[in-house]
This record gives sequence, structure tokens and C-alpha cells, in this order.
Amino acid sequence: MFNDPALGGTDVYDYVANAYPDPAAYNMGAHVVSQLWGVGVTLLWSGIVSAIAFKLVDLTIGLRVNEEQEREGLDTVSHGERAYNG
Repeated sequence: MFNDPALGGTDVYDYVANAYPDPAAYNMGAHVVSQLWGVGVTLLWSGIVSAIAFKLVDLTIGLRVNEEQEREGLDTVSHGERAYNG
């Protein structure tokens, strides 16, 4: 929204026409909608890719350790030493 020439912005350079568009034709709403589309697509993409990645990890090595290892302590099970005395 700060690209609006009425607010002192430079507007968006049109690389196809190699010129700046007419300042009177600036549409702040169109820019906001464009940004919201970008945010929405990014959230959707990240959600889908994360879900696929979590499912692949769950199917291959699992997302959690078994209950016995968790009860014993992952520092002992995974590294063979205790992190805390107690």
C-alpha cells in the first residue's frame, strides 16, 4: 500500500512496457488482494508439504519413540549417558 504515488511511493515498474504506469490508475486494493493471494498460497503450500513430510517420516522411522524408551529417558537410550543426576 505504500507504493501508492499519492502517498509518495514509486508505484510498480512495468517491465513489459518499460515504463511507470499512470499514477491515476494505481489501485491499492488490487495490490492488497495480490499480497493476500501470495500469503494464502504460501500457507497452503507450506501446509501440504509439511503434511507430506510428516507422513513420510511417520511411515519410515516414526514420529515418536516407544513408551519404554521414553520412560527410561532419551538421553540414556539415545546417547548412553544421563543428562541429570537423579
